[in-house]
Amino acid sequence: APIAAPAIAAPVAAAPAVEAAPAASALNAVKSPMVGTVYLAPNPEAANFVAVGQTVKAGDTLLIIEAMKVMNPTHATSAGTVKAILVDNGQPVEFDQPLVVVE
Repeated sequence: APIAAPAIAAPVAAAPAVEAAPAASALNAVKSPMVGTVYLAPNPEAANFVAVGQTVKAGDTLLIIEAMKVMNPTHATSAGTVKAILVDNGQPVEFDQPLVVVE
């Protein structure tokens, strides 16, 4: 009796490598000046400093970063509209991490 040869799978074409374009949020984002914990409001009962769609002026407080028991306000570097808030309240953040997009 003839012996059947194992089936050979057709080669699968690899998907072409696509370089991810830099996210718009990374280009216009206010970045963390330090490592710490981010807070979006001055205290747990208060409203957030900013909301998506809100207009801000240069120098307005966007959030607070706690580092070594010191509360450090992070300010808008330019006037514009808040397009995205990229962090959650109480989230740890790293140096140079995008926090808030203001365009």
